[in-house]
Amino acid sequence: MGDSISPPSEGSEEASMGMDKVIEKKKGIRPKHIIWVAGVLVFGFLLYKVMFSATGSTFRAEKDKLTISTVEDGLFSDYITVIGNVEPITTIYLDAIESGQIQERLIEEGSMVKKGDVILRLENRQLYQTILNSEAALAEKENYLRNTRISFETELIQSRKNILDNRYRLNRKKRSFQQNKALFDEQLISKEDFLQAKEDFEYEGNMLEINKVKAKNDSLIRLTSMQSLETDLVKMRQMLVLVRERLDNLNVKAPVDGQLGMLDAEIGQRVNEGQRIGQINVLDNFKINALIDEHYIDRVVRDLPATMDRNGTSFNLKVRKVYPDVRNGQFKIDLVFNGTTPDNIRTGQTYHIKLELGESAKAIMLPRGGFFQSTGGQWVYVLNENGSEAIKRNIRIGKQNPQYYEVLEGLNAGEKVITSGYEMFGTNDRIVMK
Repeated sequence: MGDSISPPSEGSEEASMGMDKVIEKKKGIRPKHIIWVAGVLVFGFLLYKVMFSATGSTFRAEKDKLTISTVEDGLFSDYITVIGNVEPITTIYLDAIESGQIQERLIEEGSMVKKGDVILRLENRQLYQTILNSEAALAEKENYLRNTRISFETELIQSRKNILDNRYRLNRKKRSFQQNKALFDEQLISKEDFLQAKEDFEYEGNMLEINKVKAKNDSLIRLTSMQSLETDLVKMRQMLVLVRERLDNLNVKAPVDGQLGMLDAEIGQRVNEGQRIGQINVLDNFKINALIDEHYIDRVVRDLPATMDRNGTSFNLKVRKVYPDVRNGQFKIDLVFNGTTPDNIRTGQTYHIKLELGESAKAIMLPRGGFFQSTGGQWVYVLNENGSEAIKRNIRIGKQNPQYYEVLEGLNAGEKVITSGYEMFGTNDRIVMK
């Protein structure tokens, strides 16, 4: 029984060929491949944006080098601190009333003076000549008035004599006329003699009336002229007094009691009329002069209260004057003591003045810091609860005093804020603490 190999049949060959046939893969990009690639690209882009954004808006800072303050809820005192200089309550300036050359300096700067004390002596030879001319003119006017008065008296006597003569002649003419009239009535004299006697009588009567009128008019003229001369003479005497007072003004005197301050005068120096040469400081009281930022010009008014500390003692002041001019971003005020004045206060001393701008009130307060220079108080960096990072937050600030800002919006009591300068942070929105 041997084995025999039979040839494969035709049908089985075809079946075998069907089972061993290799299936070829289809080539090309299918739709699902496109979706996968797009997803990967989008995820990569988003990851890149997140990483880039986080890197561009985050700043890493050392916490120990920052000033971090806590937002407080308390009583906000509306005041500012200004630096004031002590000045005399009143300063009287010494201006030269007359021009001249300084001949003598009797009192030095810083000395106490009494009213009427001579500080400087001036010399003005032109003024001396003016006085001599005025005195000569007055003497001439007085002599003329005296001569005029004598002349008027003489004319008055002559007028009275003329009237007396007229009356004497009138009486004689009257008597002659009456006698001639009686003789004429009896036809013992001619009519011509009668008429001549009548005319002589009437003439003397008329002359008497004329002399009376003349004497009256002369009297009025004399009276008017004399009054005018007397008035002129009085004026000249007053002028001479004024000129002599000018001579006295060559002595520069202290107008009040006080301390002689600045004295700009040296022997031999020529000073002009009206030139300022010194000042007298009245030391019966003092004022304090201070400069304030123009930001507060609408809030600082007369009688505003203020306080000053000296050697642990507080002194009350009030605003006496607010100057309207603003120079170099500041305006000036004068304060006076309202009550007790410090002992041994001196002109030129400097004090820190606490000027009250309004009443105290409850408020959310943020301690002052360098951040305000960068942000203008419009935003701050606020720390999270664990203090690991700080986020930029918009706020609104109201009033401010030397210690605090009044926060109107954006912060709550207890929150912590970076209050040191923001210059190093740039425009980053988040600060990560190391």
